[in-house]
Amino acid sequence: MKARLPDDQQTSGYHHWRCLTFLHWKVDAADLRPLIPAGLEIDQFDGSAWLGLVPFSMERIRPWWSPAVPGISWFLETNVRTYVTDRRGTPGVWFFSLDANQWIAVKLARKFWHLPYEHAALELNESYSTSPPATNVNVRYSGTRRQDPSVRYDIEIEPASASYSASPAGSLEEFLLERYILFAERPGGRLFSGRVHHDPYQFVPAKVRALSQTMTRPVVSNITTEQMPDHAAFSPGVHVRVSPIRALPD
Repeated sequence: MKARLPDDQQTSGYHHWRCLTFLHWKVDAADLRPLIPAGLEIDQFDGSAWLGLVPFSMERIRPWWSPAVPGISWFLETNVRTYVTDRRGTPGVWFFSLDANQWIAVKLARKFWHLPYEHAALELNESYSTSPPATNVNVRYSGTRRQDPSVRYDIEIEPASASYSASPAGSLEEFLLERYILFAERPGGRLFSGRVHHDPYQFVPAKVRALSQTMTRPVVSNITTEQMPDHAAFSPGVHVRVSPIRALPD
């Protein structure tokens, strides 16, 4: 009989994440603590917790046994997140919200991944230089949550250059970007985790040219609508392999 692979070596599906912007604000861990399950600890860098707003394009989403399906396998997503560790010290991501403009993805992620997805109207517009080599000049994201239009954003960023690099070990960028495990809570309080696998992000610092957002307001109230982030980065994207979600041990 063929031995069963460990959960984190199995494959449930494949994604491509493209045109990611990572905006992060320093926040007080005490403000986040009531929103995090008891089985997780808030991960900090230099004494601060971090709240992230990450818009991007999800592309060629498919289970391992099927090709991508036009109209379903491509959609936009924006998540609001922070960083945590489990009882064993494993680092990962905790999502406060994930907005997507594909209602099927919202329903499936809520049912099978226990993630707080919301249906939203989202847009992504990219402008490129006309002379070679073509590089990003301007990227704009906007969105409005359908069930609560007061939750919205409009972001315009400019990648600093076309010279992308990976995060140095021990850097803030590694702390914020290189997260391969998500945690989720099922109704009833049981914690689950899921793992993604991809090469380290290639990124550049990003200049935020314009920002107006209320996405973070349901989490913390002291980040104003037009408050610039403490850190901003842009990545062209990564190919992703997804392992099955699993229950954490008690």
